[in-house]
Amino acid sequence: MRIYIPSTLRLLDDACHAAEFGPQPLTVYAVTPALREWYAEAEDEDLEYAAMTQAARASVGLLADDPGTPRRRVVVSAEVSAIPPADGAAELGDARLELHVVVPWRAVAAVHLDAADADAAGTVGKAAELWPAAQNGDDDALFALDSCEAEDLMWYATQEIPDLLAAEGPRGGLLGS
Repeated sequence: MRIYIPSTLRLLDDACHAAEFGPQPLTVYAVTPALREWYAEAEDEDLEYAAMTQAARASVGLLADDPGTPRRRVVVSAEVSAIPPADGAAELGDARLELHVVVPWRAVAAVHLDAADADAAGTVGKAAELWPAAQNGDDDALFALDSCEAEDLMWYATQEIPDLLAAEGPRGGLLGS
């Protein structure tokens, strides 16, 4: 099953070097029964996109917690063998799951990342700055968060990730160590 892990460039670099995503519990996004029920008429591809979009939104929250990392949303897609069954507590349309296992690096299928241009960085940076207010329902902050969805995420194959991280400089460069 495909899962989407919200991340940042710093967390992606850490996971690449550790060869896993964790620690447990790990919040991920996937096509859950609650998401399927909310989008009953949607095709599988649309459901996957909805789950990835929720993970991208969660990535903004991670950026808000780490002001030193570049203002670019990161979503890691991975294939796992099983997803725990829903406990019935999920809200309709929610793709969020809590995994109680680490996700090995070999399970990574691709990385989705905001472009490095100023428009994306400005939009995402503003949303990260306003994240706490958005969590409290502030309309302007929610608008800033929704504006991120207009920014396309670029796709990177697994073999491109080390070069991507080297170009971004997470170890001893742009992000520090």
